[in-house]
Amino acid sequence: MVQPKYKRVVLKLSGEALAGQTGFGINPPTIKEMVKEIKEVHDLGVEIAIVVGGGNIWRGTIGAEMGMERAQADYMGMLATVMNALALQDTLENAGVPTRVQTSVDMRQIAEPYIRRRAVRHLEKERVVIFAAGTGNPYFTTDTTAALRAAEIEADVILMAKNNVDGVYDADPRIEADARKFEELTHLDVIQKGLNVMDTTASSLSMDNDIPLVVFNLNESGNIRRAVLGENIGTTVRGK
Repeated sequence: MVQPKYKRVVLKLSGEALAGQTGFGINPPTIKEMVKEIKEVHDLGVEIAIVVGGGNIWRGTIGAEMGMERAQADYMGMLATVMNALALQDTLENAGVPTRVQTSVDMRQIAEPYIRRRAVRHLEKERVVIFAAGTGNPYFTTDTTAALRAAEIEADVILMAKNNVDGVYDADPRIEADARKFEELTHLDVIQKGLNVMDTTASSLSMDNDIPLVVFNLNESGNIRRAVLGENIGTTVRGK
């Protein structure tokens, strides 16, 4: 049997990843394809935690640009991540993968509150845990949530799945034809070069807790499994 390189992972999914080609909302066929790959990794015995964004429904920065108070706009964004988490949970469980949603904002009727020890126990019992509502605080992104939760549950790696981008570049490859791809970087490189991989808080957290990051293209079939197996795809960020 194939042995995965990582035993416990945090998979970071953007909200836009759940929207598919529509760019907005939740696209069921897209989620089903995503879940098929997650199930393959789960079947390898890998413990999987997922942090999902909410940009397919709402972005706090957009609300702030409209004149809305930033904190209020961010709370709306947290609720958007909960909607995505519930959609992902339902699809996973229909595929036979036991799943729990934990939220940083208390809403006990629909999900568990985030409790670190309970999350770890779920992982040990081979349940996928989806962390929703960000950190529960405005002004923090879901990238920071991924780094924070990875540190708390002692994950081996953060897998950052990008839409149609196969790694980290020195410029946006969708705009700049001569953008150069990095195979390996340090977290300090990411911060000093101002590369748009994660926000600075998330990069600092990952660096301080020595958590590697693998950035890869979600839209290429089988890439989540390849990343977990340790194949050389995308860009690996580690160390200082």
